[in-house]
Amino acid sequence: MTDMSLYEFIYRARLSEEALDRAGRISSASLSFDHQKAREILGIDVLDAEHVARAEKMSFVYTTVAAFENSVRDLIKSILIEALGEDWWNLAVSEKIRRAAELRMEEEKKIRWHVQRGDDPIRFTMMPNLANIIAQNFEHFEPYLHNIDWVRNIFEIVERSRNVIMHSGMLSDRDMARLGSLVRDWNSQASI
Repeated sequence: MTDMSLYEFIYRARLSEEALDRAGRISSASLSFDHQKAREILGIDVLDAEHVARAEKMSFVYTTVAAFENSVRDLIKSILIEALGEDWWNLAVSEKIRRAAELRMEEEKKIRWHVQRGDDPIRFTMMPNLANIIAQNFEHFEPYLHNIDWVRNIFEIVERSRNVIMHSGMLSDRDMARLGSLVRDWNSQASI
């Protein structure tokens, strides 16, 4: 490599890094989290200790469900982009699902003082509709997921657990074990 081509390579790499940062790339540095500072900012110390303890236990369930949902969104998007191209959202998603997600996006845009979920409509698509997108395009997912009934069953149970914790409920250890087993099964099957 000549000095000029090395310089060009490094310069282009730096420009790419800057573009990724401007686009909202999450870096490992931005993922570091000061739990004590968050407790202070959120005023957790003024809340009932029993409620806090129960919520903290469920925070692990929230983490599992949120990561599962986002991994499903990423899977859907990557498979459909590969199969249909960049216009996959319009080509593969029913008008009803598109409209619901796009309405949520528009509603969030009106609240400019609060951070939004993102600018991709798949981020505004609810879990039952994620299963519907997979079902409506199953020919593209079948090599990875093999059985739409299995997919729907997992989504139904994850959604049930999600609804309990999102409305301040507590899952039993048995429910958490079931959720963990399903997430592991999904991850083993859906890995591409």
